[in-house]
Amino acid sequence: MNKTELIDAMAADAGISKAAAKKSLESFLSNVEGALKKGDRVSLVGFGSWSVSERAAREGRNPQTGKTIKIAAKKVVKFKAGSDLGKAVN
Repeated sequence: MNKTELIDAMAADAGISKAAAKKSLESFLSNVEGALKKGDRVSLVGFGSWSVSERAAREGRNPQTGKTIKIAAKKVVKFKAGSDLGKAVN
């Protein structure tokens, strides 16, 4: 399912226009992004939670040449599925 299909499904389920569903989805995404930028954790009970984790700098290898390269440290977003979502998938 892509973003357009999700918007269509949200509009049909909620009985609202596609424009309203799109605005709601974009608001949700921007609020999650904003919270993660601040370092906060976003948790939806039963669905899952998003958090930010630090990945340390490390050395890697270029697979084509075999030369060692330096990989910079960075922050990564992690998602952990909630119990209800896990049960629904299985």
